[in-house]
Amino acid sequence: MTYSKNYDVLIIGSGGAGLSLALKLADHAVQVAVLSKFALTAGSTFYAQGGISAVFDAGDSIESHIDDTLDAGAGLCNPDIVRLTVTHGKKSINWLREQGVAFTEEQSASGEIKLHLNREGGHSHRRIVHTADATGKAVSLSLIERAREHANIELFEHHNVVELITRPDDTGKRVVGAYVLDVKQQQVKTMTARVVALATGGASKVYLYSTNPQSATGDGIALAWRAGCKVSNMEFMQFHPTCLYHPHAQSFLISEAVRGEGGKLILPDGSAFMHKFDPRAELAPRDIVARAIDHEIKKRGIDCVYLDISYKPAEFVLEHFPTIYETCLKFDIDITKQPIPVVPAAHYTCGGVLTDSYARTNIHNLYAIGEVASTGLHGANRMASNSLLECLVFAERASEDILQKLDSVASVPEIPDWDESKVTDSDEEVVVSHNWHELRRFMWDYVGIVRSDKRLDRAMSRVELLQKEIAEYYGHFRVTSDLLELRNLVIVAELIIRCAKQRKESRGLHYTLDYPDTDDTQPPQNTVLTP
Repeated sequence: MTYSKNYDVLIIGSGGAGLSLALKLADHAVQVAVLSKFALTAGSTFYAQGGISAVFDAGDSIESHIDDTLDAGAGLCNPDIVRLTVTHGKKSINWLREQGVAFTEEQSASGEIKLHLNREGGHSHRRIVHTADATGKAVSLSLIERAREHANIELFEHHNVVELITRPDDTGKRVVGAYVLDVKQQQVKTMTARVVALATGGASKVYLYSTNPQSATGDGIALAWRAGCKVSNMEFMQFHPTCLYHPHAQSFLISEAVRGEGGKLILPDGSAFMHKFDPRAELAPRDIVARAIDHEIKKRGIDCVYLDISYKPAEFVLEHFPTIYETCLKFDIDITKQPIPVVPAAHYTCGGVLTDSYARTNIHNLYAIGEVASTGLHGANRMASNSLLECLVFAERASEDILQKLDSVASVPEIPDWDESKVTDSDEEVVVSHNWHELRRFMWDYVGIVRSDKRLDRAMSRVELLQKEIAEYYGHFRVTSDLLELRNLVIVAELIIRCAKQRKESRGLHYTLDYPDTDDTQPPQNTVLTP
């Protein structure tokens, strides 16, 4: 049995970026389909703890937020995109409040009720709007509720995109839909649309240790690359400095806000060390803190360092970090009384599919928003809590552009169904699991926080071997969700390595032993790859 359905807009991804775009379009009678690879709550937005950066405090300013972002980005941010994003901060927060998101508030000395603002690494002021330490969950659940209620939005859970469908047009190539695996029915559907938007999140699962959920396998980046999109700055993979270190705690992030509220990084003997690496100490940008922790772990041969907030009153800790407290307590760690064991872990993809200020890619009618995109906001290092802001701002920008041109977009031509006539069910699933583990292990070892030319060469050799093996497997067996993710991850790995090999300097998140200094002899250049 075949399945084919047409929409005005097909959105691939159900996090903050995808659902925001869906709601903004659907309110204008646009028929929208939203695809989620797993459950609607399985993406990175749901797990975001810290918050959303926006200027609300009277002592803060737009210019200060811009300066902080440019400083963190190490010379590679697009200043126009930074200004565009930052100036839309307050509007974006107010829109979320209209959708039902309840942010944490406080009472001022004069009795006024206002938003409580956290401070995080890289920020010179308190400007992180949050819902306790579970901001992403509050945002995600509110947007999902609104989307479920909307007559113009159709939600598809457990639908994994196999391939984008493109067709030539007058000036290049246009996207017309996607082939989509219904994971539960094990059926590939044909879903067409006049406009397609990628909102699939990042690719941190290409590494062995990551703070991200299982969904972060770089699907949108790989789909766009195979379709002919340019990608940029893939060498800048952000490692969050503080992931809970415990054998039974997988991927649990200890929020930046813990350091923002005074948490101290210490060695097993209780001594502090961040002051030796940066005058901002614990409030330095993430790349500096992550490298400092990595240095201390390797230098001393220890398993982890510790993040200590226990010197603060217990009531303060419980009020500000209830989720972290409850999670750590499950592992017999009482953060009101003892420090938290932490290690760095892959956290955020600063590069991605190259877009313009309206989230447009170089393929007509294909947009990319959120972590999947390289907008120019983050440069060589994303500043804390600018990510959800980027999702909201570029969902708004994309919606404006789509609404303006949708009526003039030509109807979708007839698309053939997915052809499975020459493949069979796999009898060697172990190949997928083995290749998955091998890929993530050598990416962690060779293309992690500290790199070298020799390590990158070794990684590329292994990627090329895996690509041949995966391509052969893909050509002979019916697609599964695990196979699709592995196929996408190996492309992402290649793109990270290729970008890293091109950058003959250390800048932001890219640190190489062969070129340990930043090259200031010429203007900073973004890395761009073309298929």
